[in-house]
Amino acid sequence: MSASVLGKRYAKALLQLTAEAGTADRAGRELKDFAAAFHDSRELRAVFENPGVKQDARRAVLRDIAQQMGMLDHVRDLLQLLADRRRMQHVPEVADAFEVMAEARSGRVRAEVTTASALPPGYFGELEKVLRDVVGKQVVLVHKVDPSLIGGVVARIGDQVYDGSVKSRLSELKDELLR
Repeated sequence: MSASVLGKRYAKALLQLTAEAGTADRAGRELKDFAAAFHDSRELRAVFENPGVKQDARRAVLRDIAQQMGMLDHVRDLLQLLADRRRMQHVPEVADAFEVMAEARSGRVRAEVTTASALPPGYFGELEKVLRDVVGKQVVLVHKVDPSLIGGVVARIGDQVYDGSVKSRLSELKDELLR
């Protein structure tokens, strides 16, 4: 979930440009959509990762994709800059960093919630309310499943971890018994 320094730098620049224009939410969606397409398409990656493909050809491919997607100029320009500098592999990092920065700018925080098994959506709605009360901001939940937790929930908001898992409770009990 953490983005690189490079990803944060490009994301910050894009956020400044799109926030001024009032298009930050749309830019974030477009960047994430392109990152997913880039990840899923071996042919697309080959165009940008092959040193034999000329810069003009890469730019033409990006222009066509941007036109088909109806992409914002700022997003297209960022992608062209990344392509020109041979940094397209960093698009997912830029997209993740952009999303986190846009959420922070709008007063939201991201909470990574890990459970031992899939839970009903109602549970996450209640958990979101509790976390919102704890942090005093609107919370965006990201769900993950980790069966090794045995049961319970682990919530991570920034550097703060709220661990209510059975696994950690058993570990604490073990440490206490061994003392």
